[in-house]
Amino acid sequence: MSPDFTIITPSFNYGCYLHDCLASVAGQVGLNLEHLVYDGGSTDDSREVAARFPHARWIEEADRGMSDAINKGFAQAKGKWVMWLNADDRLLPGALQEVLRVLNQSDADLVYGDWNFINENGSYLRRVKCPRWSMFVHVHHHCYIGSTAAFFRNATVMAEGYRLHEEFRYVMDGELFARLHVAGKKLEHMPITVADFRIHASNASMLYLGKTRDMKKILAAERQHIESRAIRRAYGVTLFNDPYLNGLVDGVLWILARVWKQVRKFV
Repeated sequence: MSPDFTIITPSFNYGCYLHDCLASVAGQVGLNLEHLVYDGGSTDDSREVAARFPHARWIEEADRGMSDAINKGFAQAKGKWVMWLNADDRLLPGALQEVLRVLNQSDADLVYGDWNFINENGSYLRRVKCPRWSMFVHVHHHCYIGSTAAFFRNATVMAEGYRLHEEFRYVMDGELFARLHVAGKKLEHMPITVADFRIHASNASMLYLGKTRDMKKILAAERQHIESRAIRRAYGVTLFNDPYLNGLVDGVLWILARVWKQVRKFV
């Protein structure tokens, strides 16, 4: 019998957070799950931490980055529903049992919930309540689905060969969500707070730097923004050949999408 869930955790030198992640999965009750931890060759204590949690399958092998590691898990997943939980994040107690009740009644291909932001030490910061799905908001404002609170139906997503775009390093989840929408897949919100997303200095997707003059930091942030622009060009509104004119349009659409995002929370 297939597990209810497959949870995929990409890991690399995050031993300081890995215990919280694995413990949060081990503590889920009332369901069957498999937990695949793909480690790219950590040199810290990650292996020793993982050894304390026999529920998790530790796979240590070289990869081409985070997207490649997650895709390996997608290919091996046996669960009816598949999610990835980053090594620095954690599920809330009892979350999966509550989520499963919703998933059993859903015909969607991807179901996503809400999540909390926590700080580096694990203290609560604030809750993020997601609106209903809108491709316009997703593409032209920002990727508002938290990967740590999203569940893919294995039979219609993983089994059909959908994978993360491995050239993406920051917004690979956002590109996949947009691609699923274009393919006619159904995305659905559930009003359940699923997980804690940890904010710390090493977050790949939290590079908002303001007016820094540090070139290294600027280049890292711009690479993230380039991926978001690529998603807009591929899946959103593109009116001109000139990238600067398209940038002006992007600014207007960003404002409109931000307003529509608030509307979608109630409509």
